[in-house]
Amino acid sequence: MASQESAAVYPSPPPSPEKGNIDPILRNALRYTISQKEYETLHRYLLTRSPPAIRKKAPPPEKYHRIVQKGKDYNAAAIRTSLRVFVISQAGLKLWDLISTRWLAKGKQAKSRISFLKSPSFRLSLSLSTILLLHRLLYRFLSRLRSNLLTKDAAPFRRRNPRTSRCLTSRLAPAIGASLAGFALGVYPADQLRITMAIYIATRSLEFLYNALNSDGWFKDKPSWWGSWMLMPLATGQLLHAFVFDRDCFPRAYGDFILNHTPNYVQRRPASYPPNLPWPSTNTIVDSLAEMSRLSWPPFISPILFPTAPQTLPATLTRLSPITSPAHPSHTALSCATLHPSDPSCTRTFANYLLTAFPALAKFFTLIYALFSLPRYKKIYADPSSELNLLARKVLKTTTFMTGAIGTSWGSICLFQYLFPRTFLPHARWFVGGAMGGMWAFVDRKGGRGQVMYSVRMSVDSLWKVGKKRGWWRGVQGGDVAVFVMSLALMNVVYERRKGAVDKGAGKGLAWLRGEELFAKGEEEGQEGKEEKAGKSD
Repeated sequence: MASQESAAVYPSPPPSPEKGNIDPILRNALRYTISQKEYETLHRYLLTRSPPAIRKKAPPPEKYHRIVQKGKDYNAAAIRTSLRVFVISQAGLKLWDLISTRWLAKGKQAKSRISFLKSPSFRLSLSLSTILLLHRLLYRFLSRLRSNLLTKDAAPFRRRNPRTSRCLTSRLAPAIGASLAGFALGVYPADQLRITMAIYIATRSLEFLYNALNSDGWFKDKPSWWGSWMLMPLATGQLLHAFVFDRDCFPRAYGDFILNHTPNYVQRRPASYPPNLPWPSTNTIVDSLAEMSRLSWPPFISPILFPTAPQTLPATLTRLSPITSPAHPSHTALSCATLHPSDPSCTRTFANYLLTAFPALAKFFTLIYALFSLPRYKKIYADPSSELNLLARKVLKTTTFMTGAIGTSWGSICLFQYLFPRTFLPHARWFVGGAMGGMWAFVDRKGGRGQVMYSVRMSVDSLWKVGKKRGWWRGVQGGDVAVFVMSLALMNVVYERRKGAVDKGAGKGLAWLRGEELFAKGEEEGQEGKEEKAGKSD
């Protein structure tokens, strides 16, 4: 009886002739491939200019609309978007693989060929598109389930299952439930990229949580100097210690950047040095500094003052002989003779480093910030003086921060030789020196949050690897995926409770991940349909 009444109220529309003449598989393929607006644009700019044979077979936009129309298009739009994410990411990864193998890997051994289905690029594209699809479908399903359970008709169910009802009708249920889509990250093989993604989402979610707590007044009495820059000393201290003692657990690109901008402390092979004689590499110099720490910082015995001495270097540091043999006799510490052999003054070496490294880093960051300013070309054109002034301030602050951080981290080695006895904190002084260098983040405390959080993420990754290497903790299979899911859930919860705590770019990304625009559109269409039906019944 109830079904007859509902059929009377909501009669089924007669099938359109267009739908009856087209194959259902083809119709669904069209719905899941291109939307109505996209087909209209394609028809306007491409199909109308194609040969007559193609124009005759291509249906006009009105007919295409009638062919693919099937109520609310939320699921079809979600599938379309996930398919496009798969295709675009796969194309981008293939392009990068082509560039890296053809141009960037000249002279290197070619990678072994593997099947397409087992390739990391295919599995990464599949993982990302699956995360998007499942997140949208789960969020839609749980949101509609929550709405239905809050109606009067669901009161018997709520009375019979109070705990389940409280969970499913919670405001956060769709946000948390949709985050289970993050388990699709396990489709991608367990390597460095998956760990990096998990760490990135974890740090971003904690960052948004802090913003939410700060806006709620949890830190209303904090001092004016309080900020994210305070994480930088911890990060740089750990990174410098890992760079010296556990370089295999240190991000290589980060280390190359530091070594390329320390010409005054890491001695390069002189141009006039005989090519047939060995010269220690940068890694050898850093390894020798680590060995000095293990030997409790031995003193320097100058071969110039003591030419008849049987051994001026410890047996494990003889590779430094090309650097230390001609070093200035005024040096008293072997570390100082290694870092700046020709100049006995540590203070003058530090000052020379600042003067030498600042212009090179300023050029580097000017190029970086100029590239990031390209999307703002309209503002630059409208008000060039203020925009260029803002760009110059950013470059100067970031350059001062990075120059001071790198120089202080190296210069602290010399400083501790004068302040501490040889046996006092022989290993930990690397962490203290790195932390001193990280204090320079105070200079750019308002605009340098991105650099700070990048260093924090690198430090977390390095610390995790160092802990596994030294047996401090053991890894759990799939632990990075679990961290990714929990972090995504936390990010969704913060976005649900306080959207202002999530920055603009991440907020748009979360809204796109949920499909909020399509969800709101579907709700509006459903509400309009209910109003039309109510008007007809009146």
